[in-house]
Amino acid sequence: MAQPRTRRPARPREEVYAAARTAIAEHGLARLTMAGLGEQLGMSAGHLLYYFGSKDQLLLETLRWSETQLGERRSRELARREVPVLERLARYLELYLPEGPGDPRWILWIEVWSRSPGTADLRRGQLDIETPWQDDLTALLDEGRGTGVLPATTPAATRATQLRALLDGLAIPLAIDLPGTTREAALTHATSAAHALLGV
Repeated sequence: MAQPRTRRPARPREEVYAAARTAIAEHGLARLTMAGLGEQLGMSAGHLLYYFGSKDQLLLETLRWSETQLGERRSRELARREVPVLERLARYLELYLPEGPGDPRWILWIEVWSRSPGTADLRRGQLDIETPWQDDLTALLDEGRGTGVLPATTPAATRATQLRALLDGLAIPLAIDLPGTTREAALTHATSAAHALLGV
């Protein structure tokens, strides 16, 4: 008599996200297949599709998971009121920029940006994931103005938007390993531009 087949337990979502982040960073979303990812995880493609619905949704949820991890760290560091505002701003810049070429978190962002023009769900998800970065920077700039460290001129939210746009422009060439780009140079440019933008 045939023995009943034992069902393999579903992988924790964190394990799926970690494997997807690695695969997307190495090969891009276009070359990622649910079947290939499922095989790597010991799951079926159908099981992955059941949970995520599509590769776009898997991409978005993997990015959300990745950013949540970093967001917890960012919030802890920016909340340290005993550390001067400008030092916490420097830490924000460090956390925002890629660790180096091929940074998996930034490759996820680039994939989302490249696919979001034709997908409203991705645009909404992208905005939802970006908002904590904007809110934390705005709060930090507001705090600096309240203590007299930063001049009270342009609204903090406007300055935060301008500064994040500048950081995105520095981050993408570094993430895609454009010749001549380094993390050290990107941080130097970011710090100089941030201070000029904020008038300090």
